[in-house]
Amino acid sequence: MSVATQLAYMLALLAVGAGLRAVGILTERRRDRLTAVAFYVALPALVFSSTVNRSLSDVLVWRLFVGVTVVLVAVAGIGWLVHRDHADPSRRGVAVVQSYHCNLGFLGVPFVAATFGGVTAGKASVILGIGSLVQVTLTVLLLTSITSAEADVTQELRSVARNPVLVALVLGLVGGAVGVDLPNLAQESLGLLGSLALPIALPAVGASLSSEGGLVDPPTVGAVAAVKLLVMPLLALLVFVGLDAAPTTLRAGVLMLAMPTAVSTYIYSSELGGDGDLASATVLTTTVVAVATLFGVVALLGLVTP
Repeated sequence: MSVATQLAYMLALLAVGAGLRAVGILTERRRDRLTAVAFYVALPALVFSSTVNRSLSDVLVWRLFVGVTVVLVAVAGIGWLVHRDHADPSRRGVAVVQSYHCNLGFLGVPFVAATFGGVTAGKASVILGIGSLVQVTLTVLLLTSITSAEADVTQELRSVARNPVLVALVLGLVGGAVGVDLPNLAQESLGLLGSLALPIALPAVGASLSSEGGLVDPPTVGAVAAVKLLVMPLLALLVFVGLDAAPTTLRAGVLMLAMPTAVSTYIYSSELGGDGDLASATVLTTTVVAVATLFGVVALLGLVTP
């Protein structure tokens, strides 16, 4: 499947989810069940199968850890600079965190796996682990400092540690370290489950996207989208090239960090004093626009890593 076809497929799945929600078929309860299947079954299977047959030296490289962390922290700083003068703290906090908080799970890993596969998919799974820890920490600290809400960062990180996708990542890395040789039936079954990650997760994401709040603060939404979808992948490219990263590391790092704003930022914003309408509008905008920008990112990666 070509990249253009893959992106069109993603957009179609998002539209299906949004359409089924609009006509009342994919209700909130059914959407949550679909999300649970993706979160507890398909994504863990994809992450585990992409790492269990890899040696640690293949996927655990220091440039991956340094590059991802540097880019996330740097873009958080850029987001703060861009939105520091916003008069409304609830919107300022949302704008800052949504400038860097990527949808690494439901969109990132499945898309990288479908586009590049192999070691690149394994490294994307590792980025999911790194990114989850860094993003959650930054998001909680920034939102609470800007909105003056209260939250326990330790408790949030504990919830991340219990994430089934990250548990699958740890098990996959351990399996790769000790040389686990899965039976063919198990490998094929995991591969089949993993291949369902996109078709299961994307309709759930589409059903979660909402524009019920109307046109909310277009300048702020536009600024967040520009930083998230243009500045962040370009900075990631510069950082990984500067680190002299291997092609698989560069592809995984740049493409994962080019993902749109995560739906989870809406939840964090709602719980920590952020503007929920702005958060929802930004998630919707970046997710739709990312279909175009991701095509450009993949094309750029093709030039840099032929």
